[in-house]
Amino acid sequence: MNPDGGMLVTFWLISGALGALVALTLALAFRRGGRAGLEAAESDLLVYREQLSEIDRDVARGVLSEAEAEAVRLEVKRRLLAADRKAGSEAAISGGPARLPAAVTALAVLGGAVALYWTIGAPGYPDLPLERRIAEVEAARDARPGQAQAEAALRQPDLSAVEPEFLRLMDELRTALETRPDDLQGHRLLAANEARLGRFAAARAAQERVLAILGENATADDWADLVDTMVLAAGGYVSPEAERAIGEALARDPENGPARYYLGLGEAQVGRADRAFRVWSGLLADSLPGDPWLPVVRAEIEGLAALAGVPFSLETAPGPDAGDLAAAAELSAEERAAMVEGMVEGLAARLASEGGPPEDWARLIAALNVLGQRARAEAIAAEARTVFSADIEAVGMIERALGRAGGEP
Repeated sequence: MNPDGGMLVTFWLISGALGALVALTLALAFRRGGRAGLEAAESDLLVYREQLSEIDRDVARGVLSEAEAEAVRLEVKRRLLAADRKAGSEAAISGGPARLPAAVTALAVLGGAVALYWTIGAPGYPDLPLERRIAEVEAARDARPGQAQAEAALRQPDLSAVEPEFLRLMDELRTALETRPDDLQGHRLLAANEARLGRFAAARAAQERVLAILGENATADDWADLVDTMVLAAGGYVSPEAERAIGEALARDPENGPARYYLGLGEAQVGRADRAFRVWSGLLADSLPGDPWLPVVRAEIEGLAALAGVPFSLETAPGPDAGDLAAAAELSAEERAAMVEGMVEGLAARLASEGGPPEDWARLIAALNVLGQRARAEAIAAEARTVFSADIEAVGMIERALGRAGGEP
């Protein structure tokens, strides 16, 4: 017998034994119910017979007259006959008809279990521990297609509807930059307009040239722009090369929104819903109305939480809700700034009255810096240090938030 066949036989033997044990337990419950009734009826018979003997003794002692004794005997005999009939009925139930519901129950349990497993089970499927599942996911991550392979699988955009004059100017720009490889602004312009045309592979190449020109001076936003064009050029796929570019962006700014969004997207694509949820839940808490990634994150994060096995609801999650996003889209820049300040004040009030996790305190401190309220950020950081004095990790989170508030890297 092969190993898989042996495992399958073992599985069915164990499952059958468990099912039989459950069925036997239920059958015994029926039997015990009938037997309990029989034992009670038999006990009544013994009591009534003893009462008849007691009446004769009472007559002999002169306690009862013969007339009184006869009246008592009639009542006891009536009860004795009733108890005898009950005992016969209980005996019939415990020995006969009770077997039918017991047998039906046993068949229902065993048959139902087999039918249910046959419908939704996977006979012969091997055990898959968490460590093995993670190892398989990581192996699939290492074997996934590269950027060039993903780009090659996509069709080139149809440019027939584009203004001929714009296409002519783009050709002139490309030609001019061939002789000016270090023209930073020219390559930025080329990258932006190639993306407008839907030529994302060309936009990706132009943005790579921008980064080459900038060298160590490239910012997190520059790297995030590259990630954006790479993912678009690959049809929404986060390639290994895009993942490395995300790392470059986050190394320069761990709070960079686009990089965090694409980091979570990449983790979700390789099956690491647990990591994707951690990234996106933090991004959701830190986002403001109008951030372009918010609609996608809000639409997908509850599903990610379910896959990760984490209780989560958008109704109680920190960050702007759908109403905030809709309202922000109709506001002017000044009104939007006022709305942000109102959200910050709401968070501050909640932390002051109810408290909250260190992530919320850190988010408040960073937000106060955006509003230019450095002194208030320091005061709240001091309070947070006291609240989380026993939690080294939480205090570190507060210190990092205060460091960013002060302009530190």
